[in-house]
Amino acid sequence: MENKVTRPPSKGTHYLGYAFQMGILIFLGAYGGLKLDKKTGNHNIFVILFSLIAIALSMYYIISKEIPKKPK
Repeated sequence: MENKVTRPPSKGTHYLGYAFQMGILIFLGAYGGLKLDKKTGNHNIFVILFSLIAIALSMYYIISKEIPKKPK
């Protein structure tokens, strides 16, 4: 009978999940902006706008998860 030592998951996988979430959110923002630009005939206005909004939202999400809230 072998004794197997289990290790807790590393922090790297935790941050890798954040990177994937951030990438998907930015991709969806840019894709939605591209579709809206094609529909309205604008020249990349919505792509830029939605991408910046997606970046801001993903940074807010990561910061709110990583910085613990102070107890009252």
